[in-house]
Amino acid sequence: MEKASPTKRPRYDAAFRAEALRLASESRSTRAAARALNIDVKRLYAWQKAAQPSVSTDPVEAAEVRALRAANKRLAQELEILKKAIAIFSQPPTL
Repeated sequence: MEKASPTKRPRYDAAFRAEALRLASESRSTRAAARALNIDVKRLYAWQKAAQPSVSTDPVEAAEVRALRAANKRLAQELEILKKAIAIFSQPPTL
C-alpha cells in the first residue's frame, strides 16, 4: 500500500502576513480573523508572536512593559466608550 503524498503547506508572502496581522488587531478576535482569511488560527498566533518586539530579560523592565501595555489597553477601551457616547449624544432628540 502506497502512502498518499503529503499536501504542501501554503506559503504566504510578507504582504499577506501584514494584512492578516492588521485584520487580527482590528477584529473582535484572532480566531475570527483567521476564519475570515481561511488560515489556521495557530499560524496567525505564531505570526502575532513573531511580530511582537522582544521583551528584555530584566524583571524591572518586563514589569514596566506589562504595566504600560495594560494602561494602553485600558485607555483604548476608554476611547472607544467615549466615541460611542459622542455618537449617542450628537444625535438630535426624538420627540
